[in-house]
Amino acid sequence: MRILIIDDERSIRNTLKEILEFEGHEIALAEDGDKGIEIATASNFDAIFCDIKMPNKDGIEVLEQFNEKGVESPVIMISGHGSIDTAVECIKKGAYDFIQKPLDLNRILITLKNATDKGKLVKETKILKKKVAGIQEIIGESAPILRIKDMIDKVAPTDARVLVTGPNGTGKELVARWLHEKSERRTQPFIEVNCAAIPGELIESELFGHEKGAFTSAIKQHKGKFEQADGGTLFLDEIGDMSLAAQAKVLRVLQERKLSRVGSDKDITVNVRVVAATNKNLREEIAKGTFREDLYHRLSVIVINVPSLSERKDDIPILANYFVQQICKESGKPIMKIEDDAMAELQAYSWGGNIRELRNVIERLLILSNEKITKEDVLNFAIPFA
Repeated sequence: MRILIIDDERSIRNTLKEILEFEGHEIALAEDGDKGIEIATASNFDAIFCDIKMPNKDGIEVLEQFNEKGVESPVIMISGHGSIDTAVECIKKGAYDFIQKPLDLNRILITLKNATDKGKLVKETKILKKKVAGIQEIIGESAPILRIKDMIDKVAPTDARVLVTGPNGTGKELVARWLHEKSERRTQPFIEVNCAAIPGELIESELFGHEKGAFTSAIKQHKGKFEQADGGTLFLDEIGDMSLAAQAKVLRVLQERKLSRVGSDKDITVNVRVVAATNKNLREEIAKGTFREDLYHRLSVIVINVPSLSERKDDIPILANYFVQQICKESGKPIMKIEDDAMAELQAYSWGGNIRELRNVIERLLILSNEKITKEDVLNFAIPFA
């Protein structure tokens, strides 16, 4: 296990280090609170020992910083000046346990085992929750993103149709998935259709299904996406690229809640919530005659516009650090810190590919940089090739 020891007393640091290394653990040391916070946020640890009384930043302040920066390692507080009040305050701030000096070997090892067992359980629970939901969270705290999260919370419980707009790579599909996940339909199917990726001659068959023999390659009956999504949510991505013929049929389904498969005159009733998305200006498409105005009004009961990354640059540090954590965990590498001037360069760049491009750049930097991501790394490896 990897363990961090934060203590201003060298003798305590070295004693703990010797004990824990003898038990086969990998140890990192920090002589004060600031250094401890820097190390803990730059890498993952299975447990952290932290002194209560330190000159520049005491243990309570360190715990508060850990909470703010998302450090999830179990923290065991140690002190020679402990009191019940201090112990209670530490636990309130998120510490796992409190050990008084002089340190007892058995107490240290038992507490460490219990803390790491609990830490593993917490991590496994989070992983299971993510697997159950299967959805990445919407990352960001900028005003536009907070508005989107608020709209999702308000709109999701209803059956109102939603049109999600915004440039490519901004996360429109994520908005659609959260609208489904927070709705009463969450236990039913979420079916996605990329209208731009399906050839025009096949779009009707994909959406509405077909009967056996309806056309040359129709060797068996096929249920379309609307039927597959019955009871749940159908996400029509890039709907601005749908043919006018298919638009007319989609309009009928929205109006009557009925469809007929290609090659059949029989009506099938469906109960589907439709969420659509596009990177096009549909009002301009209506003016050009490539998109039906009546369908636009049917789809746009609620409009959620997802901003480009250049419109939410305050979120770039949050997103960049999230991608660092995600990619490093996936690859089994230590967490790499992005230096402040490097982050400033990332914020100054105009992200034409939005969040998708930012993630690719972060992955490139993690591969090509050394111990930290510096301004020079960004200038040499990221921006010129972005």
